[in-house]
Amino acid sequence: MVAIKMSRSRTAIGATFLVSLVLAGCNSQTVGQNNSQLALTDYSLRHPIVVTEQPEVLDLPVGANMRNLNNSLKGTIEGFGADSRKRGNGRVEILVPSGSRNEAAVHSVVPQIRSALRAGGLSAGAISTRSYSVGDASADAPIRLSYPRIQATAGPCGSWDGNLGNVPNKNIDYGNYGCATQANLAAMVENPSDLLSPRATAPADQARRANVYKNFREGKTTASTFAEGVGAAVSE
Repeated sequence: MVAIKMSRSRTAIGATFLVSLVLAGCNSQTVGQNNSQLALTDYSLRHPIVVTEQPEVLDLPVGANMRNLNNSLKGTIEGFGADSRKRGNGRVEILVPSGSRNEAAVHSVVPQIRSALRAGGLSAGAISTRSYSVGDASADAPIRLSYPRIQATAGPCGSWDGNLGNVPNKNIDYGNYGCATQANLAAMVENPSDLLSPRATAPADQARRANVYKNFREGKTTASTFAEGVGAAVSE
């Protein structure tokens, strides 16, 4: 009787251990599998916003008979130079066509382009010139200004590779869901670096701090004066 009881006990322990192994196998998932499951219901994982360095370009039309830049183009170029200092590395490259019909006009306006870029705050050493070949000798090729810029992008959108009629039955989002939202957010962010990490704290307002200390020492209120407007009135 004792031997039989021990055998049954060992059988029960073995069965319990086997069930535990089966349950552990069912619950074990890799990180990649978890991310795949999350991507089915999280559009931010399916359409992530990627922050990379991309060229910011400005193409300037140059006709064969053009010899001077008008004021509108000068202002555009000046603003492009200012943006390169704010959003880029403060350096602009001028790409000029070679072998095109407007090559003579290009050589006439390049010095004016450099002058407009300097008016935008760039130094002469921050402006470089490089040529690119044009296959069609009868074409009026543009002059391209370029500088590297940190940009945020998402997408591409417009993927309709699945049947939307099957999505509700699976309780998951369709593939293109959320892509436009992510792309619009990436385009609207003024400083894409904010998506990577928060900015440093700005310096304190020394004048305001001194005024608060002065009022505190004199026993006055340190809060700013607030006047109630019409919006703060309570209706009767």
